[in-house]
Amino acid sequence: MTSEHSGAARDTTTGRALDGEPLDPATEAFVAHRNLLFTVAYEMLGSAADAEDVLQETWLRWAGVDLGAVRDRRAYLVRITTRQALARLRALVRRKESYVGTWLPEPLLTAPDVADDVELADSVSMAMLLVMETLAPTERAVFVLREVFALEYEEIAGAVGKSQAAVRQIAHRARAHVAARRPRGSVSTGETRVALDAFQRAATTGDLRALLDVLAPDVVLMGDGGGIKQAVLRPVRGADKVARLLIAGLARTPAASLRPTRVNGHPALVLHLDGEVDTVVAVRIEEGRISELYAVRNPEKLSYMRDETVLSRRTT
Repeated sequence: MTSEHSGAARDTTTGRALDGEPLDPATEAFVAHRNLLFTVAYEMLGSAADAEDVLQETWLRWAGVDLGAVRDRRAYLVRITTRQALARLRALVRRKESYVGTWLPEPLLTAPDVADDVELADSVSMAMLLVMETLAPTERAVFVLREVFALEYEEIAGAVGKSQAAVRQIAHRARAHVAARRPRGSVSTGETRVALDAFQRAATTGDLRALLDVLAPDVVLMGDGGGIKQAVLRPVRGADKVARLLIAGLARTPAASLRPTRVNGHPALVLHLDGEVDTVVAVRIEEGRISELYAVRNPEKLSYMRDETVLSRRTT
């Protein structure tokens, strides 16, 4: 992403002036908050590509702002990003209505330090992003800004265009909605990795009994091929059905390799075929067993698995 603001080209992704000049105040502020703004947009949208578009729109609006009239640059940038993300989220709702099969969030290859921020890792997990999909757009924005980023109600009200009283009510409603649907109990990274290691061994060796041991009896498999790649169009339920489907699928692709990785702050698996990422498999763990499997195959959603994406709740 580049800008011609103030007559000099700026790379607002890396924060460097392309001609070696010092950054102007607008670019410097945007770069300092960029990772936070991306994280806000991604949590609201569940799509990294759309989050990047939101940041582009945020920059275009920010570049024309009179900084002398801005009291809190972080709050102002979050407000712009939230409003742009809300507009994009409403458009996404319409796109999802015609989506082929199950829509799953876009997986991100994340650095280990994302897992160090437990609240952030929880909020960007595939399971949690799917819970937030059940919220109305404004509810999702309020929930993200309040529960994840701990913004004050006054700041959130300015971002979503509601009164503080209305925002408090929306926050209460969204919190109750999420609490009723979110994964129960805390699962450590180590526990997730143990379950995934067992799953990986059983799936690649075709050991049905071992696979059944690591899957919860009522496990649910969701696939996202986007109509481009073959995937289950509806969730598949039950350990036996899921296990047999997975073993049969891997048997059809003997050249594929299943490797551990880290997706959205949590251990996951990636299936490589002919050297390319073919499928990303994220999981939800309950009582030591896999209760949900999320298999993303849509190639349009796999571009952020090549390089690590920085997620942050803080300003750099």
